[in-house]
Amino acid sequence: MISIKKLTGIKDFSVLIRVDYNVPMKNGKVLDTRRIESSYATIDTVLKKGGIPLLLAHSGNSADSLRGVATVLSKHYNVVFVTNDLYDMRTHEIISTVPKGAVILFENIRRYEGEESNDKKFAELLASYGDVYVNDAFSVSHRKHASTVGIPKFLPSYAGVQLEKEIQALSSVIEKPISPFLFILGGAKFSTKIPLLKKFATSADSIVVGGAILNNFYKAAGFPVGDSVVEEGYDAPVKTLLKNPKLLLPIDVVVSRAVLGKTKKITISPDEVQPGDVIADIGVQSTTLIGEKIKKAKLVVWNGPMGWYEKGFTAATRALAQALSVSKATTIIGGGDTAAAIESVLDTATNKKIFISTGGGATLDYLANGTLPGIKALG
Repeated sequence: MISIKKLTGIKDFSVLIRVDYNVPMKNGKVLDTRRIESSYATIDTVLKKGGIPLLLAHSGNSADSLRGVATVLSKHYNVVFVTNDLYDMRTHEIISTVPKGAVILFENIRRYEGEESNDKKFAELLASYGDVYVNDAFSVSHRKHASTVGIPKFLPSYAGVQLEKEIQALSSVIEKPISPFLFILGGAKFSTKIPLLKKFATSADSIVVGGAILNNFYKAAGFPVGDSVVEEGYDAPVKTLLKNPKLLLPIDVVVSRAVLGKTKKITISPDEVQPGDVIADIGVQSTTLIGEKIKKAKLVVWNGPMGWYEKGFTAATRALAQALSVSKATTIIGGGDTAAAIESVLDTATNKKIFISTGGGATLDYLANGTLPGIKALG
């Protein structure tokens, strides 16, 4: 894998850059610009070297548009938003007329069936628009798509600035974790997080579980879970993890409970959960104890919120973010909601000990496996 920083002789070359602009939007307006901003260093590098940046990105499903992203980019660059069909040879002509110094953004590439199926002909079509290829989309590099693993078969390929930052930060956790090492795992989709739990069950000094995946542990430990979400079929690995002395389960939880026709938030111990209750967050006692662990830690890796973030159960996640704001630990954050909570309580731009990954599933896969398909494709 060669860094874009070593890329020379590209004046007037078309540089295809895979970026991840799959950002939250409402009524066509971007709500969170962090992923977009993370690509600026690579775009600037190409422009300074005299190259022409051509940005490949996706947004949600095939029906969504990147027009709102183009608006954000236009605040920093002269952007040409190309909506013409990539199979139309006139698109090449459109690009050839773009003024020097401009940045070209193609419309959502998931509008083409060949993207997600990694169709060879589609990858070759994409490659025809560039002279070299740069992958700066760490957060989609776990996908075997045409724009991540297909194009490198046809063009000289390089790693973007953000991609390099991600690899450097996450590799340090895998290769030489500092002790005491605290691993905090929340969110949902328990099935995708088993490999990571198994991996850090040996290398971490303490493991804290929260979010919806906590329900699997409570159920396996014999606690009532009411109407809380539980992924079925994982009792065996959960019971094995429960035997690990490094695992710390929260001692109190916040449940959503119907009382006299109204929904209330009630803090109780795990054995007090009633039928109909939904475990929605961890309690104050638990966050206090985890906060003490954070104070003593030299390395913290955190993925996923502690509560049902989408429904407003953010207290525990924000409390732990506050604990990290005064911590001296090297911290790596993965997951959009976790990152949002962290950035809401502290300035991560000036806190050099906190690295916020742009990946969700990609971060989990990299930590579990040490690489990703999109990274391997770069050679």
